[in-house]
Amino acid sequence: MNDTGAPTVLILGGRSEIGVELAVRLAPGASVVLAARGADRLGEQAAAVRAAGATAVFTREFDADDLESHGPLIASIIAENGAIDTAVLAFGVLGDQGRAEVDAAHAVAVVHTDYVAQVSMLTHLAAAMRQAGRGALVVFSSVAGVRVRRANYVYGSAKAGLDGFASGLADALHGTGVRLLIVRPGFVIGRMTDGMSPAPLSSTPAQVAAATARALAKNRRSVWIPWTLRPVFFGMRLLPQFVWRRMPR
Repeated sequence: MNDTGAPTVLILGGRSEIGVELAVRLAPGASVVLAARGADRLGEQAAAVRAAGATAVFTREFDADDLESHGPLIASIIAENGAIDTAVLAFGVLGDQGRAEVDAAHAVAVVHTDYVAQVSMLTHLAAAMRQAGRGALVVFSSVAGVRVRRANYVYGSAKAGLDGFASGLADALHGTGVRLLIVRPGFVIGRMTDGMSPAPLSSTPAQVAAATARALAKNRRSVWIPWTLRPVFFGMRLLPQFVWRRMPR
């Protein structure tokens, strides 16, 4: 139970490299909840957050694809830890594009985790934060959703949908005391992309987390990581389709 009066930070995807890096940066003086599947195996992550200055660290079982569990999970976290001050949605899957093109179930599974589950959790969190009159939401979109490429269109389409939903939700939350930060990183070098050749202007989980923490502190609505991707993708929107369809991941 968080009875210290410290702000509560919730990381949904407590095993995510970016999620843990961000938790470490938000930890000083905060009570941190790490939620993930296999919560009993989050000892290493919890220790890193505790060492970074968290007043307390809790772990909770969380399956993003189990939509029915979302509401009860948020309600129980609030009951045990108080209002959630910052919630980070750090879960997601890359999926296998080749498989998704011939296996409808796999394509739907990617979209379910990267879009449907995010919509569900964001809706529960936004409602709870509205009631409390405060809070910050962090959503990880991607440049892959800015203009969807043939090379990863299943993942990219989910991110495009998420980006649109988050943008609309941010507008709906205006004036409520709740704010939403949309993070749009490019290629991130980490476990999810292991074995893939890094794209130009790639980042590490630590770099993404650091830029996200800075954007949160500045009350930004969105952040591109690295920032140079924003003008690059503005230009890419103007590329003819016959060129765009040949673009790599």
